[in-house]
Amino acid sequence: MSLLRKIKTKFLTFFSLRKVKKHGKFCRVNKKSKFTKNTTFGNNCNFNGATFYGNGKIQIGNNFHSGKGLVILTTNHNYEGNMIPYDNTFIDKDVIIEDNVWIGYGVIILGGTHIEEGAIIQAGSVVTGRIERCGIAGGSPAKVFKYRNINHYDELKKEGKFF
Repeated sequence: MSLLRKIKTKFLTFFSLRKVKKHGKFCRVNKKSKFTKNTTFGNNCNFNGATFYGNGKIQIGNNFHSGKGLVILTTNHNYEGNMIPYDNTFIDKDVIIEDNVWIGYGVIILGGTHIEEGAIIQAGSVVTGRIERCGIAGGSPAKVFKYRNINHYDELKKEGKFF
């Protein structure tokens, strides 16, 4: 990594992480990102360009990596209110992303989503609901189409081999 790139990453990391509620050690923001005050990160979180919107809580575990263009939306308009197409109230839903999750390029994660440990989300996916442990998911809405080799995953985790 060039000296200029290192300086840019340190700058982006410092100013981006000032806005979050809590973050762990060794977090890096490599591309311009916008987080909310209701966001918490674990250790070794890596962002390559992300935008978080809304008032819901966003909880991200350890060893998280995202591709460029990640969007997390935690607030939605109330379409069941007293006006059409929606009224002036909002619905907030939290997002939970557990440890060792890898999110691909251009992924959108909607409020109410829970991505379990070790999952991988394919580029361009829209994630709603729950993605199971070590599931590899893609599409719109994202569905698990394959699983990591869980024994191999657990062995690497036990040995502390994190990127």
